[in-house]
Amino acid sequence: MVGVPKISPALKKRAARIKLLLMDVDGTMTDGSVTLLSQSDGTALEIKTFDAHDGQGLTLAQTAGLRTGCITGRESAALLRRAHEMRMEFIYMKRPVKMPAYEEILQKAGVSDSVVAYIGDDLPDIPLMRRAGLAIAVGDAVPEVKRAAHYTTKALAGHGAIREAVELVLKSKGMWEAMIDKARA
Repeated sequence: MVGVPKISPALKKRAARIKLLLMDVDGTMTDGSVTLLSQSDGTALEIKTFDAHDGQGLTLAQTAGLRTGCITGRESAALLRRAHEMRMEFIYMKRPVKMPAYEEILQKAGVSDSVVAYIGDDLPDIPLMRRAGLAIAVGDAVPEVKRAAHYTTKALAGHGAIREAVELVLKSKGMWEAMIDKARA
């Protein structure tokens, strides 16, 4: 598990304001692989792999009072199940253009851009990152996303990047130590 590196005062101030954590899915919550298993009836079964450390990070975020959600271009029963397991409040699938979903979430949540963190990895995420109060790129994001980010995780997509982002926010809020005792499996 890669820990959060030293946090600059400017980044800490930005991260301490976060109330809502939004993210992409493929290449952020997962490593970006889309595995399709051929079935004998001609259909395909989609397989996604989610990281347990990321799951613990999302659980800690919720325990700390952060609201969470995802916006993705694909539709996936596996994602829907995982998002429900992680008690994500906002789940938007089949959104090739993400901005309308982002704006709808802000309206429903009653928050402004400044209290939103958005985690992304590829070009469709950049418009949201430009608006979010805290833009986070996963460690293996494309260069354009890394340039748009306030913070780039050391962890790669699907391998603890979400957890690292949650740690950044909770440590910036001064809540991390208290959350360790509240962690649950």
